[in-house]
Amino acid sequence: MNDKLVTEMKKLTHIDDSGKANMVDVGNKPGQERQAVASGFISLQPETVALITENKIKKGDVLVIAEIAGIQAAKQTSSLIPLCHTLQLTKVQVTCQLEEKGVKAICIAKCIGKTGVEMEALTGVSVTLLTIYDMCKAVDRQMEIGQVKLIEKIKT
Repeated sequence: MNDKLVTEMKKLTHIDDSGKANMVDVGNKPGQERQAVASGFISLQPETVALITENKIKKGDVLVIAEIAGIQAAKQTSSLIPLCHTLQLTKVQVTCQLEEKGVKAICIAKCIGKTGVEMEALTGVSVTLLTIYDMCKAVDRQMEIGQVKLIEKIKT
């Protein structure tokens, strides 16, 4: 293996000395209160925003169902992302804000643990947006998901 590449890979916590994927050992780290906040946006046509506002999407209440889907997804993160640790989440909150051009989703994930909860927050917000897409795809072929990002990561 290229020496420069090996040196770079040593900086990555999920890669071992030989370049193989490796789950980080957090066993000796102390448990800490941790929180992460992620957000994202799905752009919608004005007609779709109106249908959501009037609760006229045939699959049901888009925002409520999307929020529940995001919570469920955050709880399943370690099953979806191979090197994520299983965390005992103490709180997951997903909120959807209907705006003129779409929906902004925010996911807050909390735990007392040895590793951060940013992947749970990012997974929660991503699945929230995908659920909105799924529920509205029959009426809006121009939806676009974007701006998914970590807003905040705190440990105390």
